[in-house]
Amino acid sequence: MTTPTLELNRRAAALCGKIIQQLNELRVGKHTLECGTTLFDFGIDRVGSIEAGVVLARVCLSDLGSVSLADKDSARCDWPLIEVTTEAPIAACMASQYAGWEVKGEKFFAMGSGPMRAAAGRESLFDEIGYREHADACVGVLESANLPPTEVCLDIAEKCGIEPQHLTMLVAPTSSIAGTLQVVARSVETALHKLHELGFDLLRVVNGQGSAPLPTVADGDLAAIGVTNDAILYGGQVTLEVTGDDATLEEIGPRVPSSASSDYGKPFAEILASYDNDFYQVDPLLFSAAQVTLVNVDTGSSFEFGELNRDVLQQSLGGA
Repeated sequence: MTTPTLELNRRAAALCGKIIQQLNELRVGKHTLECGTTLFDFGIDRVGSIEAGVVLARVCLSDLGSVSLADKDSARCDWPLIEVTTEAPIAACMASQYAGWEVKGEKFFAMGSGPMRAAAGRESLFDEIGYREHADACVGVLESANLPPTEVCLDIAEKCGIEPQHLTMLVAPTSSIAGTLQVVARSVETALHKLHELGFDLLRVVNGQGSAPLPTVADGDLAAIGVTNDAILYGGQVTLEVTGDDATLEEIGPRVPSSASSDYGKPFAEILASYDNDFYQVDPLLFSAAQVTLVNVDTGSSFEFGELNRDVLQQSLGGA
């Protein structure tokens, strides 16, 4: 993997430059902290929009993938679909989009994603995929109902090795238009992360495409966490193109979909409640798409695992 040529933070920063020109159309706010950090409000004090959610998801991917809203497929589900395609799945999804950074401060918590993670390189994941980057400016996305305070931004900048005025943060609550969409746009990422948890060599994955239904924005972040997870767990479809042998695909495939988890089968809000709303007590093997297809580009073989679960989708999204 050739890290220097991708420049994830530079790509994301270029997209942020376009956001500045479309603030009113996207219904997004922009603030500058005293330390110089730029904050974009995608759904806290500003309403946001579907298009804002698409742009936010693209920033999460470091603009190494396409994100689009498609009409509902009545044969599949009763909601419009968010489709994602990337030809750089490991860099886009694992080094950037995956929310692997728990951002903490006094009375502040957020899940952090975006290419700032590759600059900080604090997660063991970066050792495993052989990917880190040095950047003069960094971009991050926070899933939070509040804008980060100055001390949090100073801490992030220090860990990324940059000055705070060179840090840009995009923030959206889960229970917002943009926040809901950017979470649902993680169908490919969840399948890749599941493969990683199972010990699969991610460098074998060369392309990824996925889709999941877009629910109505839920009332409150806890409810939003429920419906956005259900959209992927029970309605997500992912196709990954991989290299290598067929035998390992046939062996690992049945364990990749969400249905392989013992927690599978109920709306995520119910599952979470059974663990006293402690997200980290949920079986980590639950988090994947409902249906995953592995296509071997070397042999031409294709293997499909899992299936959609319309019943649970209707229970969850139908009441959102």
